[in-house]
Amino acid sequence: MKNFKISIITAVKNDENNIEKTIKSVVNQSYKNYEHIIIDGKSSDKTVKRIKKYKHIKLISQKDKNLWDALNTGIKISKGQIIGILNSNDIFYNNALKIVNKYFNENKIDFLFGAVKKDRVFYKYEPDKIKYRLNIYPSHSVGFFIKSDKQKLLGDYKVKYNICSDYDLFYRMIIKKKMFGMNTKKSEVLGKFDMNGLSSKINHFKFYFQEMRIRYDNGQNIMYLIILFLVKFFNFYRNKMFK
Repeated sequence: MKNFKISIITAVKNDENNIEKTIKSVVNQSYKNYEHIIIDGKSSDKTVKRIKKYKHIKLISQKDKNLWDALNTGIKISKGQIIGILNSNDIFYNNALKIVNKYFNENKIDFLFGAVKKDRVFYKYEPDKIKYRLNIYPSHSVGFFIKSDKQKLLGDYKVKYNICSDYDLFYRMIIKKKMFGMNTKKSEVLGKFDMNGLSSKINHFKFYFQEMRIRYDNGQNIMYLIILFLVKFFNFYRNKMFK
């Protein structure tokens, strides 16, 4: 079995109270062939000071446009054969990278989605549903790993999609580049995702609008997208009323 070098990319800004638990979750991995790259968005609190306590970390602190800009910076300087995303306040469980290495050894895959604990365990990967639903995977941070050469082929996360650039990347990955991936078993949970992070604060209207923009930019029919937008909004308000 090969011991692939895994590059972990963490984006952070002004999160002095949580960044160390994220770092420690990487330090405590049973699998040790990794590098941890942290891109700090020029924090004004003690975030950078806390990061500098860990000498093994590759740290860049600079102004960026958004989360995706920071991740692109980290990916460009990464040296691993596999790239994974772990944002501040999210954590890996101790055997996460060991599980990831096993899957890339035992399967001819371009990418992997690992099971992730949120309010419950999410583990399903459903690429057949991507034409009408983009949340077809457990999680971007904590759960997503991709071979570095395949990431290079895909290119950057698009900075113009300020809240959903991972959806665009996955659409291109699955539909346009036809890359092959899989999910871990439900019992192989890679870590825990912070339910109070950026994604929890997104307005539903803004989220749906950004999704339609991504779909349109990737060539989906405009009339289909208008209908899909209306169906999603109808379902959202119907579910809200009957809670």
